[in-house]
Amino acid sequence: MKYYLAIDIGASSGRHIIGYMDGGELKTEEMYRFPNGMDSVDGSLVWDVDRLFNEVVKGIAECFKKYPKIESLSIDTWGVDYVILRDDEEVRPVYAYRDARTEAVVEEVHSLIPFKTLYEHTGIQFQKFNSIYQLYADKLAGRLDGATDFLMIPEYLMYRLTGNKVKEFTNATTTGMVNAATLRYDRKIWSCLGLPIALDANLAAPGTFVGKLKSDIAKCVGGELDVVLCATHDTASAVEAIDMPENAPYISSGTWSLLGVKTPMALTDDKSRDSNYSNEGGVNYNRYQKNITGMWIVQNLRSELCSESSYDDIVKLARSSEFEEVFDVNDDMFTAPESMKSAIDAYFFGHGKKLPECDADYFKAAYNSLGYCYGEAISDMEENTGKTYNEIYIVGGGAKNKYLNEITEKYTGKTVVALPIEATAVGNLKIQIKR
Repeated sequence: MKYYLAIDIGASSGRHIIGYMDGGELKTEEMYRFPNGMDSVDGSLVWDVDRLFNEVVKGIAECFKKYPKIESLSIDTWGVDYVILRDDEEVRPVYAYRDARTEAVVEEVHSLIPFKTLYEHTGIQFQKFNSIYQLYADKLAGRLDGATDFLMIPEYLMYRLTGNKVKEFTNATTTGMVNAATLRYDRKIWSCLGLPIALDANLAAPGTFVGKLKSDIAKCVGGELDVVLCATHDTASAVEAIDMPENAPYISSGTWSLLGVKTPMALTDDKSRDSNYSNEGGVNYNRYQKNITGMWIVQNLRSELCSESSYDDIVKLARSSEFEEVFDVNDDMFTAPESMKSAIDAYFFGHGKKLPECDADYFKAAYNSLGYCYGEAISDMEENTGKTYNEIYIVGGGAKNKYLNEITEKYTGKTVVALPIEATAVGNLKIQIKR
């Protein structure tokens, strides 16, 4: 029997999951889990990539204790964040996407290359934390001086495991700098922004071999294996895990909700731009997709209002409320507020709406608002693609939330097919097994 290792790292936790085929069915076993999160350092939000790498190595060692022969591993993470390199030296700190540093450069980027032009080239929705704005902020701060490369977070972690730098296609599309027609980095964008051309590179497809573990790493973890590329953007891997009889919309539901549908090619028309839809890389298809702030709001409310309560308790609270007001979960004020409760109050007050009166009202508002935004996004999707859909598939942690699934059906008018699986890890494993 052949065993494979998926290392799936999200913004709040990471996990090492062993997968193997048994009787034609993919079986999985979680071997190691570790916490993750952004650190606040000197007023900035950053990733401790050394801590992340050490957890990756610890987890591999745990897997080898039970499974001494593993065929391969691959790593997926969130998109847009990266590590700048000067040859083999990292430029520190490694900023996290929720850091506010890009707010000051968006207007200047758009003065050099208007967003309409950017969208025509890339089809990527506007988000102030997209890599394009991060890299331009790095340029202005002098962090690109002498830079020879940049690697997205999973590419960087695999580079530290193998010593080989390989750029992967699906994660590259999250940068907002890959041409939707050529599927390569867009030289016009690099040129307009004055980014070092040395940062240009070929993009490898999921399934590409990266390398063997470096000898010191292999000795540390107690085994050797191949390191390969999965679809290293976690949503791209999650979509690979969804088995659907006919193409239908999906939601990968977690800290972020990624709502989309597979299309043969990118849609970069005005309607898609105006509705802020994105076109991101899939495995031989386009993901026509929208990033929607997901369980982030509920997670922050829980930390602030009732940190000892379980999510089942929170759902019971929300069900008990008769509060019906909704807010735009994608408003910038909810990106990284000091107080999520205060941000919600400010939104309702500013829009002349009734304010929540108790904890139950805040959670009810959060869940309802998420469902409402799903409904708006599905409506835009159907108009923009000229197709209607009857079902919507939900994977990830949010798929286990029956209350949210009910709200999703209410606001979208679609039948929810909930698949409470470790979708990202399953997609990661499927790509390794197929190669």
